[in-house]
Parts: sequence; structure tokens; C-alpha cells
Amino acid sequence: MAEPPVVPVFCTGVSAQVRRQRAKELGLGRHDNAVRYLGQDFGQLAEECRRSGTLFRDPAFPPAAASLGFRELGPGSAKTRGVQWKRPTELCPRPQFIVDGATRTDICQGALGDCWLLAAIASLTLNETLLHRVVPHGQSFQQGYAGIFHFQIWQFGEWLDVVVDDFLPTKDGKLLFVHSAEGSEFWSALLEKAYAKYGAAPPAPRFLRGGQNPQKRPRLPRRVNGCYEALSGGSTSEGFEDFTGGVTEWFDLRRPPADLYQIILKALERGSLLGCSIDITSAFDMEAVTFKKLVKGHAYSVTGARQIPYRGQALELIRMRNPWGEVEWTGAWSDGSAEWHAVEPALRQQLMVKMEDGEFWMSFRDFLREFTRLEICNLTPDALQSRKFRKWNTRLYDGTWRRGSTAGGCRNYPATFWINPQFKIQLEEVDDERDEDGGREPGCSFLLALMQKNRRRERRLGKDMETIGFAVYEYAGRSGVHLKREFFLANASRARSEQFINLREVSTRFRLPPGEYIVVPSTFEPNREADFVLRVFSEKRAGTE
Repeated sequence: MAEPPVVPVFCTGVSAQVRRQRAKELGLGRHDNAVRYLGQDFGQLAEECRRSGTLFRDPAFPPAAASLGFRELGPGSAKTRGVQWKRPTELCPRPQFIVDGATRTDICQGALGDCWLLAAIASLTLNETLLHRVVPHGQSFQQGYAGIFHFQIWQFGEWLDVVVDDFLPTKDGKLLFVHSAEGSEFWSALLEKAYAKYGAAPPAPRFLRGGQNPQKRPRLPRRVNGCYEALSGGSTSEGFEDFTGGVTEWFDLRRPPADLYQIILKALERGSLLGCSIDITSAFDMEAVTFKKLVKGHAYSVTGARQIPYRGQALELIRMRNPWGEVEWTGAWSDGSAEWHAVEPALRQQLMVKMEDGEFWMSFRDFLREFTRLEICNLTPDALQSRKFRKWNTRLYDGTWRRGSTAGGCRNYPATFWINPQFKIQLEEVDDERDEDGGREPGCSFLLALMQKNRRRERRLGKDMETIGFAVYEYAGRSGVHLKREFFLANASRARSEQFINLREVSTRFRLPPGEYIVVPSTFEPNREADFVLRVFSEKRAGTE
């Protein structure tokens, strides 16, 4: 049976929500049935190009000045003078999409402050299954080449298939942004372009399957392209989640849990993505290089961990990578440091054989002393802290904060806090295992993740991330009731996000007794407008409303 054509849906309000929900129920947005971003069908477009003997040129993200940026990379800016858009076939005689498999050394940072994204991409290469969910197999500059490539990106509960042409910004004959150390490999540069197109794009009409006019082909809006500059600055967890659909947990390395090294080992074993950074105290610290060559305010990938025998003791090591592809740690256990001479030669060769520019080992003790933040994106959120592997039950809900109606601010504003959206969770079954300390009552483990939508793409308008968080209240009353001001004045929260922060997502793990609870997500101040997604991960079955 022929697949129905893709047609635009421009309706708003309840009708749009019903159509989106119906499409999701039919499977649209799953990885195996990704939404075609802007209605662009990769297979159809590639075939049309081959048939006509032309190379694809993307009207939605053209090789033009506006696709570079709006301020420092804006049209006419000093940094964009002399930039030329070229296809890889113009840059080297035999370009390759992937050479001998994708590796973390394929990702070297260029003149763009998106180390957070590149650290996530580098971590992705450690898990081939995850990598090829994002970078589909079968793409090439040889067989069937038509100047078009595609990538799959997770956004707010659904997978998108994003098409790009292979025009890339260059200066003096070299790629301006991310590039491969090998020189003739282009998958990472094209993935960065796809992320810039969608991840930093202004809002555009949604295209869904079905509709009233199946004969009409979708027409692309005039202004749908994002830009590279909007990728400058961010959190590695954004990239982690957009490549996996997982959920990220944060660890403050100034107050680490006692078993953090074991958590890291388990995370690496299960293909979780890990990134870390050194907090800055002022703008002058940004990308400042420390005495031992670590970069402040810069995102690193954690690419390995190993416990080795050293002078009669077990020593914990951790392997890091700088997306710059250079500037490495020069302290203990760095490349060529004296400590390696005390390691058995075969083990030393095993650990050092894959060392490349930008990658280095350091002791776990030094890691805790030098770095301040660790981000771990869990593909299944319980995998790091439970003895047996279990899938969590997951629910995802869309919501919105609107001035004067649903944007009540945090609990500091009791007059309006109650107008925020409210979600009900019913925790019904306790965990299989008690905490190891055995001193607590049986409880239900769950994780709440609040993610604000589309903020990066609104940077052109001078907007940035809102400061967000949530509170959880116990409530055993009637269903379908929106709790009023009096309830919140009389009842304290049972749990809350660890902090209100201006990140895309705030997530916290909880363990509460069985019962009914109300989750109230909010911005810190009232009347701050944004759309959001609330995700609930529960270890056992839980009802939501």
C-alpha cells in the first residue's frame, strides 16, 4: 500500500494537539518512522537529483551568509569575510563519508564555540549502535552520490529525519567549523550542519502525514533555516539527549557520591554518554588554559576508565578527550609522563596504543580535583545505580507557560504559583530492592525531567533559556482537579528539583512512598513564556494525568 503523502498542518489549538496525538499513536516520531523535518523526504529528493543529473541544493538551509549567523558570524562580520561554501568534492580528490569507522578523532573543533556538541558527538562514536541511529548507514560520496545526506535527531519526544546538502563553509580552502583530523572525512561536519539547521532553527510549520489535500506538495516556508552561530555555547547534555532520547543526570564533583567511579564504569559499559567541564567564575575565565593545560568553561568527553595495578596498589584512571583535538593535560598520567614507566609494559602499550591528539589519561583523584561538573546521559535511567538491568516506564507530556494564564512563577510567588500547569502521578508499586543501607522504608523510584523547548532557536530574537524547576506535592483528592492557591499555602512540597537553573533541562531522581502526587513545573519568575516537555521515568508502573 502506498504511503500517504506528507502535507502541512497549520492548524492551532486543540485541533493541532489532537492531530499530533493521533499521528504519534500511529507511530510517527519513533526512530523507525521519523518525522520528515519540513516535509523533506531524503529518498525522494536523492532520487530526483540522480534522475536529473544535478546535485542537491537545500532551499531550507542554503549556502548563504544568513546560515552562518546573526551577530559575530552575521553577514558582513569580520569573522565571515572570505568564507566560501564548497562541497567536499571541491576540497579533496577523494572525499569519504566515514573512513574505517567513525572515531572520536573525526571530531576536531573549528572556529565555533560548540565544544559541548562536539563532546557529545565524540562520545557517540564509542557506541556504534547509537552512532548509526543518528548517522544512517549507506551514505557515500561515491555510490549514488547526489550532494544530499540525512541524519536523525531526537527532539522533545520524537525523532526527526533532517536533510542537508553538502555545501560546507570554508576559509582559505579549509573547513571553518568541525573537521576530521584525517582531512578527507566529512560525516562529522555534515552532522554539525544538520544540527545547526534544526537544532538552532526558528520555529517553522509542522508537516504531518495525512490531510485534506493529498495532491498538494508542501511548500517550504521562506525563513526556515537556523544558523551555526546559535550553536555557540551550551551544555553537553543537550547533545547527549538529542542523539539518544535519553535523560541526563548531573554530578557536582565538589560533592561527589562515594561510588562515583563505579557509576562511571557502569555508565561506560552500558554505552551511556559522559561529558565534564570546569566551571568558570567570570567571563575572563572562559576557555582560559590552566597551568596543566586544562581549559576552563570547555566541554570534554569522558571516553574510558580503567583500574590498574601501580606500585602495589589499585589505581583508578580516567580517559578524557578535548574536542579541539589538541591542548592536553600535562600532569600525572599525561602522554609521556614518568608514571607510565612504573606500569607493566604490555598494559602500558594496551592503554597508550589508541592515544591520539586531544586525548589523555589522568588519575581519578586529579579528575575530581580539577573538574567541577560531570554529565551522564543514561539510555535507561536506572542502569547506573541498580544491580540488575531494568527498563523504566516512561511518559512524556507537552505543556506551556503563558503570561496571565499559566505562567505563575515559582513558590516564591504564592499569589500566582497555583496557576502553573499541574500533572498528577500515581506511584503504585514499590521498588524490588531496598536501598543498600536498609534503613529506609520501601519506596517508589522515579525521575522527573523538565525540558524547555525551542529556546536556542530564538537566540536571533535576543531570547535565551528561562530559569526553570519544579515541585512535587502529595495529593490524594479527586482526579481532574486543578489545585488552587489555598492548597499550596497549607501544604509543603514533598520533593523538588535541586535548583532552578537556566538550562534546557532540569532533572532529579526521587524515591517516595506509594501514593498520589502533583508535579508543578514553573519558571522562576511569573509571566515568563515558554513551551516545555515533562518526562516521567518510573521504575515500576505509575499512573499519570
